[in-house]
This record gives sequence, structure tokens and C-alpha cells, in this order.
Amino acid sequence: MPLISTVTPTEATGKIAETYSQIEQTFGRIPNAIQLFSSSPELMVRTWGELGYYMQHPNLTMPLLATIRMLISQQSQCEYCIGFNAGILINMFGQSPEQVAATKQDPNQAPLEEKEKAMLLFVLKSVNTPTEVTEQDVQALRALGWEDGDIIDATAHGARHVAIDILFNTFKIEKDF
Repeated sequence: MPLISTVTPTEATGKIAETYSQIEQTFGRIPNAIQLFSSSPELMVRTWGELGYYMQHPNLTMPLLATIRMLISQQSQCEYCIGFNAGILINMFGQSPEQVAATKQDPNQAPLEEKEKAMLLFVLKSVNTPTEVTEQDVQALRALGWEDGDIIDATAHGARHVAIDILFNTFKIEKDF
């Protein structure tokens, strides 16, 4: 049970019920992670909208984004997100448990294409040591074919996930997977 009150799917009305309906159509259920945001209906709507944006992103693949989230969550020690994203990589994208474990040990081992791996490493650097990011780092991504919009989108996704981890750890979100 999280430390703050949440709205269950059976209790939901208004914006929360509408958002839950969209989430259930997408995932088949309402994860505890989403229910946490029900304490703030506007934040829930915005968070769901942001997730929808990334789920439809034209260039950032779901395996790349799940790997970014898993590794950021590992650094933030958010067990919910580590497990959730590892599960996505294994169950939805066919990575083996050994591949996921290797990625956790060394992001260079992530089973991603060179272009995606470069983006992954850039986002991790940006989140961990943003003052050390250089023009050469950005140029290297451009040389691989990434557009500036992709670079900022991926970096924003990583940075925002740090905030998500803080919320989940603070309010003790329970695993439901």
C-alpha cells in the first residue's frame, strides 16, 4: 500500500476514470505505478499523455526506452521500475534474462544497434554527469543519424524517469507484476 491515498479503478470517476479506461485499453489493466498518480488527476493525465508520446515516438524504440528506464532505475535503486522494465525487455522484446543481466552490469552490453547504444550511453551520461556532456558527444549522435529532437526527447525521457523513481521510492509503490 503506498504512503498516499490512490484511487482504485472501481472507485474512479471523471478524469481518472477516463484515463484509466485509456490505460486499460493499452495495457489490459491499471498498474500500481499509474494508480499512484491518481492522487493528482491533472498530473495523471499529463503523465499518461507523456507516456503515449513516447509509445508512439517515430525514432526512439521501445527497447531503447525500456533500457534507459531500467538502467536509470538501477542507479536510483527503484526496484519497481528495474523489474518492470526488465520484464518488458524479456517478455515483450525477446531479450534473455542473461542479456538483461549483462546490460545491468555494463550498458555497453545492451543488445541494441550501435546507433541506439550510443543514445543509451549519452542519456546515461546526461543524467549522471550533465556538466560533462560535450559538443562532441552531441555531434557523435548526429553523425549516427539522430536528429536534435530525438536527442532531447531521449534525454528528457531519462531525466523525467529520475523523478518517477523518486516518486515511486518515496511513496513505496508495490510491485504488481
